Amino acid sequence: MTLTTNEAVSGRAVEVAAAFFDAYRRQDVDAMVGLCSDTAVFEYIPFEMWGRQRVMRGAGKVATIGKPLWSGFIAAFPDLTNTVQRITADDNGNIAAQVVLSGTQSEPWGTIANAWQHFSEPHLFVMHVGGDGLIDSITAYWDCASVSRQLGHYEVD
Repeated sequence: MTLTTNEAVSGRAVEVAAAFFDAYRRQDVDAMVGLCSDTAVFEYIPFEMWGRQRVMRGAGKVATIGKPLWSGFIAAFPDLTNTVQRITADDNGNIAAQVVLSGTQSEPWGTIANAWQHFSEPHLFVMHVGGDGLIDSITAYWDCASVSRQLGHYEVD
């Protein structure tokens, strides 16, 4: 089978996204970052973590926000894994990936105390792979309230 240029672009984008989630499953954050451009944009839309002196929001660059967020998440959920349900891409390198993340908490994560609870939550990742074959944009969506409930964290304002 011969791929046209456009099919090759979408096929390459799917391969890069699949490699990213394989690295995430292996908990290899350096490999995840290595699949991204140096200026890759990172947005975890519902994410916000309050600390004593600052608030960390899930928006910035992969190297400065994504990498420490993924590393901290893996530390708090040492059995963290993902199941890719579907990855689709268009001829311009735009990707949509349906992925279920799951794991059992073993350390506090942000304001969520460790209750040794397990979560399993569908995520939608919207990504873009540039002409250089690297991810230059990652945006993710999930139900943050559902994750909190699964981990036994009920916040009341």
